[in-house]
Amino acid sequence: MASTATLAFVSQIRAAMPSGKTIMLQSAWDTINIGDIGHTPGTLRILQEYLPDVKLKLWAMKVDERIIAMLSRRFPNVEILQGKLEGNTDKDVKLQEAIKSCDLFIRNSGMGQDLNYMKFCRQHAKPFGLFGQSFFPTMVKGDAAGERIELLKAASFIYARESRTLTILRGAGINAEFGPDGCFGIDVRDDERGIATMKKLGLEEKKFITVMIRTNTPKYPGVDDPRPEKLNPLHPTPQQIADDQRRAAKYRELVTRWVKKTGGKVLIAPETIKEMGHNKRLVYDPLPQDIQNHVVNLEYFWNADEAASIFARAHTIVCHEPHSPIIGLANGTPIIHTYSEFHSPKCWMFEDIGLGEWLQEIDETPVERMVSTLFEIDADYASAQSKVAKAMAFVKSKWSDSSATIHRSL
Repeated sequence: MASTATLAFVSQIRAAMPSGKTIMLQSAWDTINIGDIGHTPGTLRILQEYLPDVKLKLWAMKVDERIIAMLSRRFPNVEILQGKLEGNTDKDVKLQEAIKSCDLFIRNSGMGQDLNYMKFCRQHAKPFGLFGQSFFPTMVKGDAAGERIELLKAASFIYARESRTLTILRGAGINAEFGPDGCFGIDVRDDERGIATMKKLGLEEKKFITVMIRTNTPKYPGVDDPRPEKLNPLHPTPQQIADDQRRAAKYRELVTRWVKKTGGKVLIAPETIKEMGHNKRLVYDPLPQDIQNHVVNLEYFWNADEAASIFARAHTIVCHEPHSPIIGLANGTPIIHTYSEFHSPKCWMFEDIGLGEWLQEIDETPVERMVSTLFEIDADYASAQSKVAKAMAFVKSKWSDSSATIHRSL
């Protein structure tokens, strides 16, 4: 339910908004990562809630039947398009014409350094903005940096989802503001399936934690990571393999301590499909039998709405990836994000919204601190939930700021 402040904001926007405006949102980056899935319903919810009279269209980069069904249930009036800016098929042309006729193009939260949408919008005199983005420093440095900076300066607005990217952009003379990741807006839930899954796995509400590590392994079998950062190396080095083992050992210790102290359960919960087998191999399989009896490894890859339903009922989300924690926070659940900044600066968004004590670098943080943080949450769970509520209130205040900017851009 919208707050009184939100309703007042919407009333003001409606009074000033010309009729018939259309926003094209570029989003839905992948089908095998609940963060890449969750950005889309989160941002559509924000736009719909704060700009209710604007027509929304979605340029979906990758979707499947279950994702389309989820989006269609929650946003029945949003037209979903696919295609390429440089293509000439019927769906390509339909997409291109839809962008040419929209009033504002928004690129949703992510890490991509693509320029094509900026060039297309400029070519056709369409304003564009960036919502909840992160960038590596290479966005404004190195080969062709001048072109990238020029295009970014042409944006109607840029919202960076964490302070490191904000510093990178401002240091290059680009106007940008802080605006949280769109996934924080997620409100889709599949309670029917989520509750059935919990029952099948023997999980009781608020009596289990979820965990997931990120490994130095290929995203797709046999396909090298094209990025210079090599975040998913095809051939991990001995050091990277050792890093995986050491990080998994910390998770096994945290799992063991949780089970022994509380008797509660642990769900190895996938954020990305590529980690499912590796988490079983590195976290679940080496556990002693008495601990394994309290741990379940999800054996299928879920959709973001089922994940949200289960995260809402979890005690705490402990994850090396950032978007399971975001979905947890959006549903009132405390989190611990054991990050590696190498993977991107997006980890810092948790500090930026006031949850720095739950942000712990996985290599530098002793396992004792990770465990103590988990039990501090458990010892005063009401206080932990209050921290979540305070952080989310701050996030929602930023939605008002960004929505006012989007309104002005229209």
